[in-house]
Amino acid sequence: MDIQLQAVITCPECGFAQRVTMPTDYCQYIYVCERCGAKLRPKAGDCCVFCSYGDVECPPKQAECDA
Repeated sequence: MDIQLQAVITCPECGFAQRVTMPTDYCQYIYVCERCGAKLRPKAGDCCVFCSYGDVECPPKQAECDA
């Protein structure tokens, strides 16, 4: 399975969705919504904002599932 590097992250505050490139070598803990300025942090049990608010898990999580 190929690891996806693009994700659509959706702000839970205003619903704004944006396609972004995920980092491959670290988990991103903070993401600032470009529309409303909300600072998104991972939900309890998630490693990063992409696992909490993205349409695909982050590359490190994808790699775990691929193993």
